[in-house]
Amino acid sequence: MKRVFIYLVTAIMLLALAFVLPACDEESVTSGGVPVLKAQGRFRVATTTSLYDTGLWGYLEEMFEDEYGVELDILAAGTGKAIEWGTRGDVDAITVHDKAAEEKFIADGYGVERVVIAYNYFLIVGPELDPAGIKGMDPVEAFQKLMTEGQANPSQVKFVSRGDDSGTHSMEKSLWAAAGYEYDDVSASGSWYVEGGGGMGPTLVLANEKQAYTLSDIGTYLAFKGDLTLVPIVDQGEVLLNVYSVIIVKSTKNRAMADNLVAFLTSSEIQKLIGEYGVEEFGLQLFTPCAGQDL
Repeated sequence: MKRVFIYLVTAIMLLALAFVLPACDEESVTSGGVPVLKAQGRFRVATTTSLYDTGLWGYLEEMFEDEYGVELDILAAGTGKAIEWGTRGDVDAITVHDKAAEEKFIADGYGVERVVIAYNYFLIVGPELDPAGIKGMDPVEAFQKLMTEGQANPSQVKFVSRGDDSGTHSMEKSLWAAAGYEYDDVSASGSWYVEGGGGMGPTLVLANEKQAYTLSDIGTYLAFKGDLTLVPIVDQGEVLLNVYSVIIVKSTKNRAMADNLVAFLTSSEIQKLIGEYGVEEFGLQLFTPCAGQDL
């Protein structure tokens, strides 16, 4: 009787756990902090958040589906996570913006070819009063002064970092390096430096809440500008060039559709639409089409 009772209690506990524990969805299992995606038999593209947060992929997705008769899944993440998904073969293609990481992805045998599709520029945005006094400076000199002023006046000068291994985060790291700093030293330099750990949109919102500086691509900044009081502080310098590429993942089981995606994004019709996207709404070009250029 006692054994039956134990079995009954165990069964009840297991049943309760089935209701309490979350079901394993397609991103519930993690490997090294990166969600593992289950194959769903659909065509999957991992993209950087800036191409998603601006609405560009939402604009193009239905056109691609209608033209090629496929269900397209756009998975927005930082470039680092998108590349990790590509490395594991969880997606069929990636659209990202970190040239060094892209070239390594290909050199390591995971990607077919880096095909440039568009570019824009990064901006250093911040409070209109510009407490660090960096307005109009060279980007590298601006980062040097941000470090100095941030450490000296952490209550007035703050910087919010993506902190997520995205393409924007990689650009930020390269600017700190050019300014003469080790990134680990910067990230541990005091309360003035905040790692947000989110996409570009949430990072802009957090920087706005804290009245802090941050590095953003111009496209996402313009898309969020209506909800922000932050303004462009540094917007000149070739070092701020931000190039977007599409790469087919070698392990894709749908190479024909992947080829279609590259042809679609580099076609004259879609390149024209990319160049026109957002101009009427924001009065400025969010992306400059550049298929075929070596950038």
